[in-house]
Amino acid sequence: MTESRRRYGWERQQFSRRAFLAGGAALVAAPSVPLIGQPRQTPRFAGPPFSLGVASGDPTSDGVVLWTRLAPVPLAGGGMGDEAVEVSWAVATDERMTRVVQRGVSVARSDQGHAVHVEVAGLEPDRWYWYRFRSGSEASRVGRTRTLPVAGSPVSQLKMAFVSCQHYEMGYFTAYRHMLEDDLDVVFHLGDYIYEYDGRDGRARKHTGDEIELLRDYRNRHALYRLDPDLQEAHARFPFIVTWDDHEVDNNYAGGVSEEEGFASELFLRRRAEAYQAYYEHMPLRSASTPAGPRMQLYRQFEYGDLASFFVLDTRQYRTDQPCGDQRGPACVDVGDANATLLGNTQEQWLLSGLDQSASRWNVLPQQVMMARVDLAPGDDELISMDQWSGYEVARRRLMEFLASRQPSNPVVLTGDIHTNWVNDLRVDYAAERSPVVGTEFVGTSITSGGDGSDVRDSTAGVLAENPAVRFFNNQRGYVRCTITPSRWTSDYRVLEYVTHQGSPISTRASFVVEDGRPGAEPA
Repeated sequence: MTESRRRYGWERQQFSRRAFLAGGAALVAAPSVPLIGQPRQTPRFAGPPFSLGVASGDPTSDGVVLWTRLAPVPLAGGGMGDEAVEVSWAVATDERMTRVVQRGVSVARSDQGHAVHVEVAGLEPDRWYWYRFRSGSEASRVGRTRTLPVAGSPVSQLKMAFVSCQHYEMGYFTAYRHMLEDDLDVVFHLGDYIYEYDGRDGRARKHTGDEIELLRDYRNRHALYRLDPDLQEAHARFPFIVTWDDHEVDNNYAGGVSEEEGFASELFLRRRAEAYQAYYEHMPLRSASTPAGPRMQLYRQFEYGDLASFFVLDTRQYRTDQPCGDQRGPACVDVGDANATLLGNTQEQWLLSGLDQSASRWNVLPQQVMMARVDLAPGDDELISMDQWSGYEVARRRLMEFLASRQPSNPVVLTGDIHTNWVNDLRVDYAAERSPVVGTEFVGTSITSGGDGSDVRDSTAGVLAENPAVRFFNNQRGYVRCTITPSRWTSDYRVLEYVTHQGSPISTRASFVVEDGRPGAEPA
């Protein structure tokens, strides 16, 4: 941590303490603000109320969550005041919205940032639908979404993509524009949807304001990102299944522990509560994920017919503090701490039980930080990341041993976080040459974080030589497109030439295949 960062952390701590004391110990869920009178049916807005677009997510075989947020003044708290407002919605089987099959009315309330989460049910499985919102005389754009196949039903193919790490200041979200050309059924976002940092000059774009800590600031930061036209288009085109990493709250936080050394836990949990509330308000999540103060249920399972089960993980909220600091370094004794955890006991048992009971052909873990143990130092020295699974070796090995002994069908891990592309063999013991491969990890690069990047072949060769379990490494921006069938999984690493200005072309840098029943990926 730099000295300037320490000073800034101290100043931020003082500010947070004042904010915390002024606001009270809001570490448990506040009751919903009661509606005073009837919600307004014919509101007047200071600007376009659907400025942040529309989105859908958390699909099931008979429904989906539809999302929007009324924000006529998006970067100044939304501009809606304290009044509750009616928002009508409709779902149709055609893009022109002429064959409406579901409709209803929701209330946008100030205590939820005037966000709307509609949990539609009663739809047909495995098909596309279109939807739209209205409030007063204003109408949103039309969005498109898709339901899942019935759990256990025969499915021949799933097309999906996964993304992460979209630092607004570091570039343009061009990857999403190219994604619109793909025939995808669903998109997984693996975290770092926003970044909490203060605005910096001299970058491609600039955050508004200082580093964010309070609810209004997190709302404004989410709104800034949601104003991006390419991100809006992607949300309107595909259903998203989301999970977070660290920057939705604070860099490298661990459970109730801030990145800033000496930052009081009760103050950090207040900040976490504010961040979780804003995250929920801007994501297409079900009411089951409504935050209760600094707690929010985000790990959950999705079944795509008989083809795939997805176990979406949360490696931030329940983890213990990083064992040897939150940076890279040689393994210290605490890397072997038997009590250290990334998932917490409840989530880990949920995952192992779900994998053990799964009848799906592919068992997929969309999650945040690299699971393979990768050594970034040449020769006999070792350099590992303490913020990743390699810093929690007992927990990592416990999961790998479960995969080796219980052998759930075709484990595949999807990872974000580190702004680079990787394909990794998952093993119990990376020090033992004969340790069997028990699964495959596909790590996707960032949308923009890290800037333009480059495809440096010599550094790639060094990483591969040091780590025989690493099959591919690349330092460019983009996303990973996946095609899944009963017999094989194909991952295409889609990369951009640049992100610091608009208009980059895209190409497929590499493709890897996992065959049914054969853990480990091979070049396509």
